[in-house]
Amino acid sequence: MLREITIGQYYPVDSVIHRLDPRTKLAGTLLFIVALFCADNPAGYIIITLFLAAVVKLSRVPFSFIVRGLRAVLFLLLISVCFNLFLTGGTVIWQFHFLKITEEGLRLSVFMALRLIYLVIGSSIMTLTTTPNQLTDGMEQGLRGLNRFHVPVHEIAMMMSIALRFIPILVEETDKIMKAQMARGADFESGGFMQRIKNMIPLLVPLFVAAFRRATDLAMAMEARCYRGGAGRTKMKPLHYSGRDRIAYVILFAFVAAVIAARILL
Repeated sequence: MLREITIGQYYPVDSVIHRLDPRTKLAGTLLFIVALFCADNPAGYIIITLFLAAVVKLSRVPFSFIVRGLRAVLFLLLISVCFNLFLTGGTVIWQFHFLKITEEGLRLSVFMALRLIYLVIGSSIMTLTTTPNQLTDGMEQGLRGLNRFHVPVHEIAMMMSIALRFIPILVEETDKIMKAQMARGADFESGGFMQRIKNMIPLLVPLFVAAFRRATDLAMAMEARCYRGGAGRTKMKPLHYSGRDRIAYVILFAFVAAVIAARILL
């Protein structure tokens, strides 16, 4: 399952989505999340599904690679669906002792499952089509208005970018540690759920040691290159909006307007 985490990874391929300005992709992800939480009927989710399918197609990232990230949130997805399915009041359509399924619960659980799935896919597309450096530059440029309030925008953007980049690195490190311990006789597969959790405890110490070692190496590399934060720094590749970014913004606002219209009118 560790290999199935796709958030934080970059998939190098030439596509329309890859060539968009990172600010456009960040704003697009934010607007997509807003639209996702505004939708509350089948028409809204149909619009979101068509939009997301078009974005996945334009990104040229294999759909099978994108949906691999859903395995990491499968447990959370099942809990969310079960809670909404059995604990929502309304018109009962099935009941067995204290368990009951209502029309409202069935509707809410389906929408909640779709919302979580689409949220993971939409976030994965942003990271799969944007390098960590582009994410840092995009967040810094998008939040530069906060500089007048003495908010360290560059440092915040850098920390968020490093955190995203460290997700696949730590996953890979965990996989290596597990294989090394399994070669020495450790068992991570047998036993019940709680036993498996206890079996994972020996992974924590070497994982934290590896994480701190990588953080120290990164800090030393930044100091060796005289990194001093965002004050007075220039960009080797300044960000510039192009015609495709303006078209993307028009499509994004039209998409959000369509979802809100579906919520109000239907």
